[in-house]
Amino acid sequence: MRLYLLRHGQTHANVSGALDTAHPGLELTDLGQQQARAAARELDGAGIDAIAVSTLTRTSQTARPLADVSGLTPTVHDGLREISAGDFEMCSDQVSVHAFLETIGAWLDGDLDRVMPGGETGTGFLARYDEAIAEICTGNPASALVVSHGAAIRTWVTHRATGEHAPVHEGLHNTGCVTLDGSPEDGWVIVSWQREPIGGARLDDVTAPDPTGDEL
Repeated sequence: MRLYLLRHGQTHANVSGALDTAHPGLELTDLGQQQARAAARELDGAGIDAIAVSTLTRTSQTARPLADVSGLTPTVHDGLREISAGDFEMCSDQVSVHAFLETIGAWLDGDLDRVMPGGETGTGFLARYDEAIAEICTGNPASALVVSHGAAIRTWVTHRATGEHAPVHEGLHNTGCVTLDGSPEDGWVIVSWQREPIGGARLDDVTAPDPTGDEL
């Protein structure tokens, strides 16, 4: 099957640089809404027959335009939520952001037992994300859209997919999209890695701090 992993549109936390990972999370900005509409136009006609979102508000808002035009009802999966910032929740100072990203960087490099202070381990994160993806694939859709989060998508893809586009520390901006082919049983291969908004680079806000979307 084909799996589109779409990062949500821009939120107010992305603009301020805050580590917003807890439920329900901040909503999309006006630009984020534009990005969501543009992503829907880009993905409409791609043959998507299932849409999945996390429990955080911004993913449902991002999926809504495509859900409206396709008639599909998104399913909600807690396992697709962003990596918990733990003790750094809603922090935007350089020390906290660095510590958050340093922990994720360690996971990307294979140290999955490392604990996010006040949060989860890399092993725990992968387990919950694996479970969500397996649930999405249960209905055997030919093509599914998963609207999730920057750090979560990059960490899961790094550990669960192969291919010449394998990113490790590559960035994923708001409504950037990673496309995979495969299955939970056979594994996943990266087809493409679009770091800029799928609706066009003109929708990219290069001035926003966006700590979960830049290179790790």
